[in-house]
Amino acid sequence: MKTRSGQKVKLTSYEELLAVPTIEGASDIPLDQLHEFKNHPFHVVDDEAMLELVESIKKNGILSPAIARKRPEGGFELISGHRRRHAAELAGLEKMPVFVKELTDDEATIIMVDANIQREEILPSERAFAFKMKMEAMSHQGVTSDHNGPKLSTSKIGKENGMSGTQVKRYIRLTELIPELLELVDKKKISFVNGVELSFLSKSIQQIVLDYINKGKKLVKDKIARLRKIEGTEEEQTESTNAILYEVTGTVKQVYFSLTDTQIASYFPQGYSRQQMEDVILTLLDQWSREQGV
Repeated sequence: MKTRSGQKVKLTSYEELLAVPTIEGASDIPLDQLHEFKNHPFHVVDDEAMLELVESIKKNGILSPAIARKRPEGGFELISGHRRRHAAELAGLEKMPVFVKELTDDEATIIMVDANIQREEILPSERAFAFKMKMEAMSHQGVTSDHNGPKLSTSKIGKENGMSGTQVKRYIRLTELIPELLELVDKKKISFVNGVELSFLSKSIQQIVLDYINKGKKLVKDKIARLRKIEGTEEEQTESTNAILYEVTGTVKQVYFSLTDTQIASYFPQGYSRQQMEDVILTLLDQWSREQGV
């Protein structure tokens, strides 16, 4: 199971997400028979929250069953409960309670995403791949509205997550980044907006951009915009990319300012998370800069 140290993750209670009130009806399944969901986009992290979960399990056991389905090749595929399985293993348990359900691939994907997407802190890459997986699953199911005919899955996903369908599409664009650039977006070394713009570049140009950043160079928005206009053969594109990235430019003066949480929150409905507010602000700033031709 993949783990990544240091990234804190907080979960909305399992009961709230899936309305599972008790452990009644769950089966105790050996941990070695519970396998990770295929292409699971969420990371299981060995952080302080995980240690607290381990201690809770040692003291009280697992109170909220996981959800899984049978695998054709044997064993079970976890749909929800990856953190609990890892914590149970760390706590020394050999089994954990699981609700085994008969679900199609699309049904399983939607439940898996919905059970994890409400975490308070989610990396852009996690949100990106989760949205993409759910969008594809919903598209397979033919999501429609009652009066307006076919309805884009992204619009429905956006409504469920307090953002526009356009913002959902922008997250999904991040899946087109090479892994190393996407990791820089996760680490906030590349802004979300710039990450989306870079996703439109070919993989070969993205690699050149990565090398440029790894040399400690500053990647400004103007250069990204110019990179998107590059045409020609691969050799010509490579030459143009290096010319744009490594040209000598004047010193740019940095401007810094800050706003308090109270000032920012006053513009949003009550209950908006910091992540939701950041998404809206970045989207509006990007829209404004396009209109200004910046």
